[in-house]
Amino acid sequence: MKNLKLKKIIKKVKYQSGASLAEFAVVTAMMATFVGTSLPKFSDVMELSKQRKTIEELDKMIIQGMNFYNETVKMEGRGRFPGQDKYNMAVGGYVDIDSLVADLKLFKVANDSVISPKWVSVFGINNEKAPVRLGAGFIDDILEIENCSNCNPHRFPGHEEWITLFANETLISPYQDGHYIYVVIPGKGSGFDAKSPTLIVADAENPSVLYKIFNI
Repeated sequence: MKNLKLKKIIKKVKYQSGASLAEFAVVTAMMATFVGTSLPKFSDVMELSKQRKTIEELDKMIIQGMNFYNETVKMEGRGRFPGQDKYNMAVGGYVDIDSLVADLKLFKVANDSVISPKWVSVFGINNEKAPVRLGAGFIDDILEIENCSNCNPHRFPGHEEWITLFANETLISPYQDGHYIYVVIPGKGSGFDAKSPTLIVADAENPSVLYKIFNI
């Protein structure tokens, strides 16, 4: 009789344990589903946060570029942007807005071997705080010494002028492969026909969407 009761108890315990394990499996599966469905949403939030952050940084560059332009108007008579030897000289590989826009549509990765060499690093390709992604073809701005008539003798390479504008601070992209780059389309003409230069700044994470264009 005792053995019979013991068998019933053991059987009951086994049954309850089985039910508990089954319930645990269901709960675990539900948790896994919850985590799985939450991750993409969290990822989207993080991505949006990075996008907003880099747009804010690009806006800061536009503002500082505008300040630089206004100061050079006072000092030189014609405004220019950081890196320009003169108002009618380009920074980077573009001389008109149409070719720039055409390239921007295709410029989605930093290591684009055709487009990236046309762009210049804002804070320098050898900047320790914001290194350039391996394989990217961005360049540093250099002074044009020989072919620069009536240029300001106290000008500096673009990345040095940018760093000075930001009080020796470097803006760092929130993206792992990000890096701030820019070009300037030269101004031209004089008097009523004068056209000011155009400043374009971008994040190398994806310049086709992460960019700002400024023209006075």
